[in-house]
Amino acid sequence: MQISKILHTGILCALSFITFAQNSSITISGHVKTEEGETLPGAAVALKGTAIGTFSANDGRFSLENVHPGSYQLIVSFLGYQSQSRQITVKVGEHTKLNFRMTSDTKELESVSVIGRTETKEINRQAYNVTAIDAKKLQNSTLDLSHALDRVSGVRVRESGGVGSNMNFSLNGFTGRQVKFFLDGVPMDNFGSSFQLNNIPINLAERVEVYKGVVPIWLGSDALGGAVNIVTNTKQNSYLDASYSYGSFNTHRTGINAGFTSKNGFTAQINAFQNYSDNNYWINVDVADVNTGEYFRNQRLRRFHDTYHNETLIANVGVVGKKFADKLLVGITLGQNKAEIQTGARMVSVFGQWHRRGNIVMPSLKYQKKDLFVKGLNVNISANYNLGQEQNIDTVYRRYNWFQQFKQYEGLGSERERSLYKYRNNNGLATANASYTINSKYSVTINNVYNTFNRKGRDELYPDADKYEQPRINTKNVLGLGYKYDYSERWNTSLFVKHFSQHNKYSVSYNPSGNYGDVAYKEQKNSFSKLGYGVASTYFLAKNLQLKGSFEKSYRLPETDELFGDLLNLEGNIELDPETSNNYNLGVSFQTHINKIHRFSIDANVLYRDAQGFIRPKLNANQTKQVMDNLADVTNFGVDGEVRYSFRQLFTAGVNLTYQDLRNNTRFEDGYTTESPLYRDRIPNMPFMFGNADAAVFLKDFGHKGNTLTLGYNLLFVHAYYLYWPSLGSDKLDIPRQLSHDVNVVYAMANGKYNVSLECKNMLDGKLYDNFSLQKPSRGFYVKLRYFISK
Repeated sequence: MQISKILHTGILCALSFITFAQNSSITISGHVKTEEGETLPGAAVALKGTAIGTFSANDGRFSLENVHPGSYQLIVSFLGYQSQSRQITVKVGEHTKLNFRMTSDTKELESVSVIGRTETKEINRQAYNVTAIDAKKLQNSTLDLSHALDRVSGVRVRESGGVGSNMNFSLNGFTGRQVKFFLDGVPMDNFGSSFQLNNIPINLAERVEVYKGVVPIWLGSDALGGAVNIVTNTKQNSYLDASYSYGSFNTHRTGINAGFTSKNGFTAQINAFQNYSDNNYWINVDVADVNTGEYFRNQRLRRFHDTYHNETLIANVGVVGKKFADKLLVGITLGQNKAEIQTGARMVSVFGQWHRRGNIVMPSLKYQKKDLFVKGLNVNISANYNLGQEQNIDTVYRRYNWFQQFKQYEGLGSERERSLYKYRNNNGLATANASYTINSKYSVTINNVYNTFNRKGRDELYPDADKYEQPRINTKNVLGLGYKYDYSERWNTSLFVKHFSQHNKYSVSYNPSGNYGDVAYKEQKNSFSKLGYGVASTYFLAKNLQLKGSFEKSYRLPETDELFGDLLNLEGNIELDPETSNNYNLGVSFQTHINKIHRFSIDANVLYRDAQGFIRPKLNANQTKQVMDNLADVTNFGVDGEVRYSFRQLFTAGVNLTYQDLRNNTRFEDGYTTESPLYRDRIPNMPFMFGNADAAVFLKDFGHKGNTLTLGYNLLFVHAYYLYWPSLGSDKLDIPRQLSHDVNVVYAMANGKYNVSLECKNMLDGKLYDNFSLQKPSRGFYVKLRYFISK
């Protein structure tokens, strides 16, 4: 039997060699792109009536080899695009080259959305609970990335104010740093204040992927409850995307994205954006006269010390499509920002002079290569180091109120904490990812992320202060190993294990003599080492009905700002422990249509989180700053769902709703034997039910062939929720129910080359609140002009 197998194998190899020798000179190749000139990876290319076929690679190129002489019909197809076919004749010794530009076919999509929500075939097949936003459909809007994400089920973006304000991102009950952000697969842990999610324009992104719960192994990081991956331009062509918008509260936004790729593979890319706003929107607030103490309730006033601006430039040069590298880029990210600080953690704290500056100077290196050394081995390496600085400036000894009155005090003082402290965090990050495809069914992935932090700074007001010489050093490493089994087109499963390690070096102050003002410091070290694991699986009950299930034992190591503070509104807590969670996820997705005219899609997810050492914000002792704290046990049962409908290419609408029941499951507090009064309380200051609804009408060839007029609407709903623990006190202060209505009109001309959009945000001027009842912007009007060309 063994000899027979060897013989059969030998015959097959010989026949294959003969066939190859006879036809090796006949090859059909080319590339597949979209109408806009973007490469289209994963497009199916086949010769009708034969078994010869392939898929376009990441650069859009394809190659059909060992083709017999003759006439064929070549067919190219891709989900969401009109199929194309060409009649060709190939002869011995000839090389046939064909290029295709695919035309978008909205009718072939399972769902179309005004906010650009889409799931490509490859993303949809993943076992992970993932939602993909097609950012290209949003690039005529004035949205930044955070507000685009705020329209995804399960996501709640909470801000302390207007443009450039502090942001808190919540995903299925996990919030802040429990959710990790990536830029093209690289963690954004060290990007600094000049490069935050709510100051990045939507035009920077091509696609945004939201992973709820379990995170793929190739996104290596200590994400506890999900991740967001921002995918930027993948085009390997020449293009220009320039836009400018102006709106209420003297808000200006500019964005320029440009790229060039030569025939020999040289490539250069520039992304630049700018944001400016006075943020002088209307608020309703109680005010006490600083001189008389007279109290005035519910005053309608403007914010007055909240100007924000930032400018950022990302430049990359290198080569693509080389034998030694599919992509090799050397880059630099430069940026700066200035933020005036209007309030503390609550509206009762008002400031009139305190401000903060920051910049980013970050060189970077990226390397990608498929089939390195052996076929099936793909490698992706990146590294960056942030040399940027941050400075906290608080030297004016005054007390302000919302009437802009102030009381000047004698001597040296400040509004919060006298400071000219300037520091560098010296953040470095290196990632390495290698995947190997064993065969069509099995593949393995190994990923490692190494992060360093070493805060150093000085305050010229206190040049001899010992506290600024104390170490604030942190190193973190996350190593992951994953295995994927593709049983069939209907079923695939991924298994993975992650090792988390962290080392901190810091010092604590103490009084060695007991005398007033005697301060000394003692150096401390601590380390963490944890092992996590998980599984994710998906099964298609039918072509249009998919089930997903996943589990992960996950860890999240305390972040540097949580440990050492951000010198703004977050006080450090060096005693924080890592938090861990058992995450369970179950999802279902269904798409259907009636006569391919009326299309429906339904997505629903059920989740359960059992977290220990849950890190959440609370107010510090004097209620002027937030500080992170561990809760021993928190559980969360949640559901979210979305229903969408589209009619031809004329109309689309959808609604999503999220419910999450986060409960304090700590029955006995440290040192106490009686049951805590907070046991089973809902976690305060965190929305538990919220959702979005949207609708859009598309008028094709409006005014002229190739022009499109789009009328859009979006509703944001947030249910009322408690500000403090419900079981403490009889006066249960809450943050009231919120409704925000946004409308927009977009006119795209010459097939999207020239674009004008008008938007009204918070149209009914509703009162919108977030963290500890900080008010967000009132009604605003905006206009955006955009020019786009691609070759």
